[in-house]
Amino acid sequence: MNSETRVSLIILFILFGAALLTLSGCAWTGSKAHKNITYAPASGKIQEQQLNVFEPRRPKSPKDVLIFIHGGNWNSGKKSQYNLLGRNWSRKDIVTVIPDYPLSPTATYKEMAEYMARSVKWVKENIREYGGNPDRIFISGHSAGGHLAALVGIDEEYFRKLNMENPIKGIILIDAAGLDMYGYLLDEKFPSDHTYLKTFTTGQKIWKEASPLYHLHQNMPPITIFLGGKTYPSIASSNEKFIKALQEFAPGTPFEILKNKKHIPMITQFFNPWNKRYGQIHTFMKNVDSKTEIVKH
Repeated sequence: MNSETRVSLIILFILFGAALLTLSGCAWTGSKAHKNITYAPASGKIQEQQLNVFEPRRPKSPKDVLIFIHGGNWNSGKKSQYNLLGRNWSRKDIVTVIPDYPLSPTATYKEMAEYMARSVKWVKENIREYGGNPDRIFISGHSAGGHLAALVGIDEEYFRKLNMENPIKGIILIDAAGLDMYGYLLDEKFPSDHTYLKTFTTGQKIWKEASPLYHLHQNMPPITIFLGGKTYPSIASSNEKFIKALQEFAPGTPFEILKNKKHIPMITQFFNPWNKRYGQIHTFMKNVDSKTEIVKH
């Protein structure tokens, strides 16, 4: 995707969000927002990283927690674009955390994933103060954010580096990109100055390490997947490989293809507080028990 196309999509995203915000002003009531909380101080070339927390207004007991990682091609996007999503989730009794992360070319994918793991660590240690249950943390993401959510949730390396067990109870992928970055970069043969090679380097071994597809294992958290039927071919292809590979480790993993949805509408649909995906994801979260297994009915 070239830069002009990306800018056009971002503008569409903002305009669409603004329109829905106008139509659904009620989504701004019934929750508390805590913004620009530092979860990682500045370090070298990477500036201080912050997150927003959206808390149900009057939680009577600790609530499930959803960490949402934004997309943006690994080189754009910011947490503030998703405030409405955070508000909508908090109105549904979910404590929602939306972090920023360092972007390419300042950071590689690995540094992004490391910072996302640090944001999860912050949530584990602090979310009780915001009405959340630190033993019920779920992670989600759209596009590049879906890649990071899958990688951090599945590859145990990131939490081992932080000297902690993986606290993630479930993973929700929304038109996730990069699930097989290795296969994609092999096929595309980009020039060395391409944005993806700044993010993922030119090393084929690193491409494989960056791909959640190659880190699947028996003890990973449960996953649910939403895929746009009209998404980009590369995203459709990598999701198909990922879903097929999941059958060896987690047969019956739920996934849904939304036939008429393109890539950007896969996330802007969540600006509508009545979108039925909220109910589907809420049900998935409820059905994950404290041992990170899907409850069988």
